[in-house]
Amino acid sequence: MPYIPFTEEQKQTANSVELAEFLRMRGEKLERAGREYKLIYTDESGRHDSITMQGSTWFDHKNQTGGGAIKFMQYYYGMNFVDAVQSLLGYSVEPLHHSFSHMENAVENKKKFTLPEANDDMHRVYAYLIKQRYIAPEIITHFAKTHTLYEDKEHHNAVFVGLDEQGVPRQASKRSTSTYGNTFRITIEGSDTRYSFSHYGKSDRLFVFEAPIDMLSYLTIYHENWQYNSYIALNGVYENPLIKALETHDGLRNIIICTDNDEGGIDGYERLRDILNEKGYTGIYRHASDFKDWNEQLKAANGADALPAVSHFRKNVFYEAVNSLRELSFTPYGFLSELRRANRNKEYTYMAELAITGSAFYLRQGAYNGDFKGLCSKLRHEYRAYADKGRMAQKQRSLSDDFSAVECDLRQTARTREQSAQTAKLLYKLADSALRVSVEESLSEQEQTEEQEEEHCFVLA
Repeated sequence: MPYIPFTEEQKQTANSVELAEFLRMRGEKLERAGREYKLIYTDESGRHDSITMQGSTWFDHKNQTGGGAIKFMQYYYGMNFVDAVQSLLGYSVEPLHHSFSHMENAVENKKKFTLPEANDDMHRVYAYLIKQRYIAPEIITHFAKTHTLYEDKEHHNAVFVGLDEQGVPRQASKRSTSTYGNTFRITIEGSDTRYSFSHYGKSDRLFVFEAPIDMLSYLTIYHENWQYNSYIALNGVYENPLIKALETHDGLRNIIICTDNDEGGIDGYERLRDILNEKGYTGIYRHASDFKDWNEQLKAANGADALPAVSHFRKNVFYEAVNSLRELSFTPYGFLSELRRANRNKEYTYMAELAITGSAFYLRQGAYNGDFKGLCSKLRHEYRAYADKGRMAQKQRSLSDDFSAVECDLRQTARTREQSAQTAKLLYKLADSALRVSVEESLSEQEQTEEQEEEHCFVLA
């Protein structure tokens, strides 16, 4: 195929295509999962739903890889770069065919699930978990006796096993016990990802963790009568093991999500909460560690150096932007002209202030309760950082679409209460889009400043 050049703008446009809508138009099956979508596909080994997407970004939780729209076309359909960009831009619309041979650890090459051979003892696993991770010996012994934790014979890794409802091993992950070189954690090939390392007690409480060591650390810290409750380690924040656990254990009513106290853990908590809410679960709570994760907290309790918690930078910037909004005086006359001026001059924060002020006005016109502070609170409450990872080009397109909808609506001179409520809704959506663009600009400026500071320090060095 001859080389086809693309401009930077064309490549950025292709890479910021909304994947869920693009795939739905081409006949792919998708299911809602919180603010994301899961791609559903079937092959000879069964039904799969490990790929999630939001906007132009996607992630395969099973194979731990992801990226933008172009990479998705290459990964899922086996396209080269040129074909991927052409398809996303709409230059070619031929039927798309799955190319699983291009997916890492392709399903057709998947081996039958087999647990690694166990070592005769667990000396290295005990030493690693006690000396390096500060896990209580009696906690380790409990899971060793249930055969859900052991030491593999070949490499002396810690093996964490997930059992099905009949107590049959269906999943396992290995964790390096080496104190030298790079450590690793991998899921054993052929694992059924609906199951994972867990314990089920008699209470109605289920504690949810990202990794087995986090779970063991929590049990060490909160050891009193721990066996009465239930616990599960998801090997990340993939929801399938959690959903399976809730479906097969009817008594679990209170779900305490104990994911890491960093950006990924906060995003994971909100994503899991949204998915559970959609499935009708209401007793969902957050228990975050004081440090980055529960093992770091356990280290700190034992006097060892521990990594601190990491706040969610993007979420904090959005909250700060909302908190800085000022309520403006409002009159319908000239309002559209002022919105147009703000849009033309790219004054996104001012546009958000105008839109929220207008939204509160039209809510009252529609005989609904609503004020400026309440709408700002609603913006904060509804914001999901995990669903706000799209590129600037995508956010600017959303803003343009929302502005066009408001512009068309405000041309009406007389309106019913229902129409006023609709106007309020459109203005609220415009404010949200304007804030997201403003936040993206702030993050970009912050990133550029940090890069300049690093370059300056390098020159001085």
